[in-house]
Amino acid sequence: MRLKSLLLPLNIAAISTVAAIGATLSALPPVHWPLVYGLLLAFGVLMLLADLLPSAPRHVHHAALLAMGAIGLFLLLQFPRAGSLPILSVIWAAMIASSWPLRTVVAGLLANNLAAWWILQDAGYRSPLMSVVLFACFQLFAVLTVHYARSAERSRDALALVNADLLATRALLTDATRDAERLRMARELHDVAGHNLTALTLNLHALAADPALASRGELRTAQAAASRLMGDIRGVVHALRDARGLDVATALQALAAPLPRPRLHLDIAADVRIEHAAIAETLLRIVQEALTNAARHGNASTLHVRLQHKEDALQLQIHDDARAPRISAPLREGHGLTGMRERIGALDGTVDIARSAGGVRIKASLPYPEIRA
Repeated sequence: MRLKSLLLPLNIAAISTVAAIGATLSALPPVHWPLVYGLLLAFGVLMLLADLLPSAPRHVHHAALLAMGAIGLFLLLQFPRAGSLPILSVIWAAMIASSWPLRTVVAGLLANNLAAWWILQDAGYRSPLMSVVLFACFQLFAVLTVHYARSAERSRDALALVNADLLATRALLTDATRDAERLRMARELHDVAGHNLTALTLNLHALAADPALASRGELRTAQAAASRLMGDIRGVVHALRDARGLDVATALQALAAPLPRPRLHLDIAADVRIEHAAIAETLLRIVQEALTNAARHGNASTLHVRLQHKEDALQLQIHDDARAPRISAPLREGHGLTGMRERIGALDGTVDIARSAGGVRIKASLPYPEIRA
């Protein structure tokens, strides 16, 4: 249970409301207190469980919400004259609005209000319909408040993901631009300076063939300096070419930064150097899809990514620590995993996606040398 979630404003408001309802019911005969406060306590516990255990199976979550609605109606049936009990239906409306589709929410509230109207009418209320309509308006307000709050959260999360995607792409683009400039400088040094030094060396050799000049120390010094300079330029050109490579680690960290969970754990071998933009883009999208699935479906806390150069190919291994209730159950691949296979297939790579004891395991192999050439 995420205890920090207890301090969220909506949870504090709901707990305070249930406590206030309990305070108003103290006017009931003490003989009813065990039943009343026991059910109120159960209502509050189910509310917190439904909100604080997002990783619980979906049917358990829905069962908790249905039990909350049943508790509210049962208390109203037992004590229809307690005017504060219908407020429980407002809390329940807010809870189901955050978990159920809109049609299901409307159907659930309609059934709940019809049952409340029948209970109040049977209890002899003068205007049960007006009471039900009044609380239905409060329910509508709660549903709309939660709906727009969730929409704002989804928009914020989507914007954060898009921003992270842009940052990761910018990091790769910056590296690609830097590498292109290094390659241009290496070519310029090799072609221009190397050509002129070669001409200089040939002219010095021609001068050294003259017996009158061959014995002069200045000529031998110039030949040695030209030779050293040629070696230095070759070394610089070699270093510039070897220094090329896209900083995939920084791009991946930027991609995972806005997600509260899972945390990204990278293990990239020292000999891995990625120069081809298509490979870097594919790696970025694979890890992005793995992060999204681990956060949305598995509620994982950590995503492990390992990248190594082995057997003339890039070997990518990804696994998360989400709970997999049934390892033997087939893994249903949606558009994200299908797109992952298509990206890897476009580079003549292979991928294996399966369940594991810790969630989902992805193994991919990309023929890196062939693509780089």
